Amino acid sequence: MRKVEYQDLGQIDYQKAWDYQQSLLKQVVDTKVANRRLAKANQPVGPNPENFLLFCEHPPVYTLGKSGSMEHLLLNTQELDERSIQFHKINRGGDITFHGPGQVVGYPIFDLDQFFTDVHKYVRFLEEVIIRTLADFEITGTRIKGFTGVWLKGETGMPNRKICAIGVHLSRWVTMHGFAFNVNTDLNFFNFIIPCGINDTNKTVTSLAKELGTSVDIEYVKRQLKFHFSSLFEFTYE
Repeated sequence: MRKVEYQDLGQIDYQKAWDYQQSLLKQVVDTKVANRRLAKANQPVGPNPENFLLFCEHPPVYTLGKSGSMEHLLLNTQELDERSIQFHKINRGGDITFHGPGQVVGYPIFDLDQFFTDVHKYVRFLEEVIIRTLADFEITGTRIKGFTGVWLKGETGMPNRKICAIGVHLSRWVTMHGFAFNVNTDLNFFNFIIPCGINDTNKTVTSLAKELGTSVDIEYVKRQLKFHFSSLFEFTYE
């Protein structure tokens, strides 16, 4: 059975978490490269690289993926400073999104050679973890064709509502970045961006607290996410 080390980083500065992800990714990649060299030389190889699942929250920050547009950030540098919001251009896929308190941000550092080498399947699995967690609250999460992430379908007169954004980066089949699940998130921060570059009145953002009409125990949410990760990806925690 595959093993994954779980770490809850608490509330952590975005840049610090990004640097930490990159250090873990390098550790995993270096182990893979070393093992391949040993195998080529017909030498005994070491154990498989470790896998990690990081959960955290960030102080308010907007992040822009490598395919995103600066036009989707509706504040200038001074306005960002006045609101104490950070901004980072990063190397994940996708456009602009928000991270902040009350959100569960998940960063799997998985060696997909130990799972499956299919990036589309990996993203679908991330979505499925969120969908199963929403079901624990009797909320039906879904996918919308052509749009990554997890949505709640709009009923009559209601827009489709995005509750979880997903953006990933892979190096030698090792993953980083991941998902941002709005639990008790202050949704007003999304008013200053065009979330994920989607400028459509029939597509908005939401949170678990908004849908339930009450704040949610975020530690319970994390426990459910952890359970569905291990069940779906078929691993145990170290």
